[in-house]
Amino acid sequence: MREALFIKQNSERWKQYENIETHNPDELADHFITLTDDLAYAKTFYPQSKTTAYLNKLAGGFHQSIYTNKKEKTNRIILYWKYELPLLFKKHHKQLMYSFIFFTVFFFIGILSARYDDNFVRLIMGDRYVNMTNDNIAKGDPFGVYKSQNSYLMFYMIAKNNLYITVFNYLSGIFFALGTLYVLFTNGVMIGAFEYLFVSKGLGLQSILVVWIHGTLEISTIIIAGAAGLVLGKSVIFPKTYKRVVSIKKGAVEGMKITVGILPIVVIAAIFESFVTRHTEMPVWLSLSILGGSFFFIIWYVVIYPILLFKTLNPVDINKDATER
Repeated sequence: MREALFIKQNSERWKQYENIETHNPDELADHFITLTDDLAYAKTFYPQSKTTAYLNKLAGGFHQSIYTNKKEKTNRIILYWKYELPLLFKKHHKQLMYSFIFFTVFFFIGILSARYDDNFVRLIMGDRYVNMTNDNIAKGDPFGVYKSQNSYLMFYMIAKNNLYITVFNYLSGIFFALGTLYVLFTNGVMIGAFEYLFVSKGLGLQSILVVWIHGTLEISTIIIAGAAGLVLGKSVIFPKTYKRVVSIKKGAVEGMKITVGILPIVVIAAIFESFVTRHTEMPVWLSLSILGGSFFFIIWYVVIYPILLFKTLNPVDINKDATER
């Protein structure tokens, strides 16, 4: 779309933003997000124009109005979950897709390796764990490992470990995304081998009903943290029109926001694993309800809601306009 048409379509709204008098944080946030979308579009297609400079200044004023008002600090958290994080998911849907594909490939590598190499599961999981699992299967309690520790101690250990992995998954993206791919590889192969251990014993369906009560959220956070790492890695490898330092800073901030956003989900997954998964005798309908609810929450909040939110807040169809140019 030509710059003149872009200005014509949006200038009246921009003038309203200049004279806006509302102090409602939700309304200010809505306008700010719409304005930053306009700014991003202008930076993409008219990077050196006066329009871009004007929008940058206008957006800066909104930013100051929103974030310097101390009374709005509580609302800032709500705005982050309601708008900022979902829009980051939308912006980086490609990285989320790549992370999912990489993890899925590594997962099936783990399954196939375990199927064709009898020692592979022991190599990945360790003799102690495999022997313990075999003993539990012989006793008729294949998932007894989830009952072997105090719930609160188990929660502390799992939450601590998984929070560390989540942050490390993101930070390792600084090494040209290779560190993140390694984390996805090790976790994908391990989970694939773990799952095959039960499938080979005829417990595949039961393992899904039990393990995936917490595994749905846990694996989702691994994939999302992987996407955050890929965002950081991309900023290192492909700075585009930015200076590399500026690009890395931008990628690091966006990746960090994504990572911080999923930390509560990591904790919830640890709660499920420590306090819920151990009840292996629970009804199938209850297990499926927890598993299905977790799955649909992730799909809604990470994929569907961000798309709907973007379409609602963005008055310019960038893809359409770019095609018309």
